[in-house]
Amino acid sequence: MNNVLVNVAWPYANGPRHIGHVAGFGVPSDVFARYQRMRGEKVLMVSGTDEHGTPLLVQADKEGTTVQELATRYNEQIVHDLAGLGLTYDLFTRTTTRNHYAVVQELFDGLYKNGYLIKQTTMGAISPSTGRTLPDRYIEGTCPICGADGARGDQCDNCGNQLDPVDLIDPVSKINGETPKFIETEHFMLDLPAVADALAQWLRTREDWRPNVLKFSLNLLEDIRPRAISRDIDWGVPIPVEGWQDDHAKKLYVWFDAVVGYLSASIEWAHRSGNPEAWRDFWNDPQTRSYYFMGKDNITFHSQIWPSMLLGYAGKGAHGGEPHELGVLNLPTEVVSSEYLTMSGSKFSSSKGIVIYVKDFLAEFGPDPLRYFISVAGPETNDTDFTWEEFVRRVNNELANSWGNLVNRTVSMAYKNFGEVPQPGAFTAEDEKLLTLAAEAYDVVGDHLENSRFKQGINHAMHVVGEANAYIAEMEPWKLAKDESQRERLATVLWVALQVVSDCNTLLTPYIPHIAQTVHETLGRDGEWAAQPQVVEVVDDSERPLKGVDLPPEGRLYLTIQGDYTRQQAAWKRTEMVPGTPLKKPKPIVQKLDTKLAETGPEWAPVQ
Repeated sequence: MNNVLVNVAWPYANGPRHIGHVAGFGVPSDVFARYQRMRGEKVLMVSGTDEHGTPLLVQADKEGTTVQELATRYNEQIVHDLAGLGLTYDLFTRTTTRNHYAVVQELFDGLYKNGYLIKQTTMGAISPSTGRTLPDRYIEGTCPICGADGARGDQCDNCGNQLDPVDLIDPVSKINGETPKFIETEHFMLDLPAVADALAQWLRTREDWRPNVLKFSLNLLEDIRPRAISRDIDWGVPIPVEGWQDDHAKKLYVWFDAVVGYLSASIEWAHRSGNPEAWRDFWNDPQTRSYYFMGKDNITFHSQIWPSMLLGYAGKGAHGGEPHELGVLNLPTEVVSSEYLTMSGSKFSSSKGIVIYVKDFLAEFGPDPLRYFISVAGPETNDTDFTWEEFVRRVNNELANSWGNLVNRTVSMAYKNFGEVPQPGAFTAEDEKLLTLAAEAYDVVGDHLENSRFKQGINHAMHVVGEANAYIAEMEPWKLAKDESQRERLATVLWVALQVVSDCNTLLTPYIPHIAQTVHETLGRDGEWAAQPQVVEVVDDSERPLKGVDLPPEGRLYLTIQGDYTRQQAAWKRTEMVPGTPLKKPKPIVQKLDTKLAETGPEWAPVQ
């Protein structure tokens, strides 16, 4: 058993999540985590809601509420959405906890003492109408390096270069379209040039990353400079330095505290699991593999900024230094970034009304149709356009007609003719060929899943489904059933088909776990096959003394996602069909969609 850490990007708690969000961070990470658990690995999957920064202040103003009330309301909505989608977090928490503040300030303190945080006077952008700081990402303009439109204040996605908002040509605020005002302000900067050599040495060993991620990350090395980690804002984690910690107008930049969230969530999980030091197995053990899942707009934070913070905290840069209280922390094994899921060519955007909310999708279609679509047609390595027409086609033709129908007719024929799993006779070459294909698929699909090729994995699983359907069409068991002399052959064909259905169900379990549970029961089996997460209310407390400045109050209640996934039966291996196992008349496995939906869309997201 190996330790596998699955770190999932933190969704902003400034609104409900849309399906573009979960296509990037949600479903791929859960497919991966479920597969690793089925292999017998010890998995820790963590994340939470990102609750600091200007976007929440802006949304709170729009809704006429306090920023903490807004964060709590959307934290609860997001928790229910992600749990409803079946995402198996060991802990999904939030960034406004006492524990998170303390861990963030510990990382800051270690970097500061090791010399990797420096003060600089910079030009900061503020909104002329509100006087509020504008985050780099909320300023857009023309890139001064490559001339591309739509470059953000922190980086240009077109050429990959790091930018400062003041360098943009014709900058505008994404919040209200006004031209930002730039003023001098002093901030702490992460001294990226001081860890550049160590960062480059590590990055050049990452040969098996997705090409789009590795190329982008290596390009970042060409223009590396200090990066601000504090902001002129009154909402966020305080800066634990004398002269700064009492300045309520300056806080740590939201991106700094958000990436530390992977570590703080792991520490909180350990506390809640009853073994406060358990997190060290996943962060201090160099044999642990750690994977980070996100959309492509977050690559820079996970392949450049966070590794640089970890290197500096361990004293592994040009300034030297020593590891602090949390020890030497593991660098990412892989940064698994997806491209954008678009709708009619536009990036999903709540502000522009181009949006399909997860909660609406779950209410009408349930979790697995969305999980299936994202897995088989999602933005794994290229931007992908979501259309209702393609969604209906995939669900009806593949999930319902191909997979659901295979399960239904196989079990129906076995139930009608035998009432139980039949005893097979001698196998023919055709029987052996299909059984071998299904047996070998564990290695093929497993290799794809191990290397984050989720689309190739599900396509191969569905190829086996297709071959099983072709086998049944060729063997014609309905004809065999009419000839009493062919009863042993009928039993053999149906046993082979049932065994391959069982194999395909295992192969598809990481992708469509709710349907997999139904198929498990349809095959006459009992118990929990694919575990599901639970929404759990907890108290903001900690057994260990927390060091830090201006920590949130103790005793607040908040929602988390947790789960005991060790009880599930699902394992990445063939489960033999046992002759004599009673079968029940099956119910439809997948509900087909009304074909009119392809033309109109639902009322809450109509086709334009």
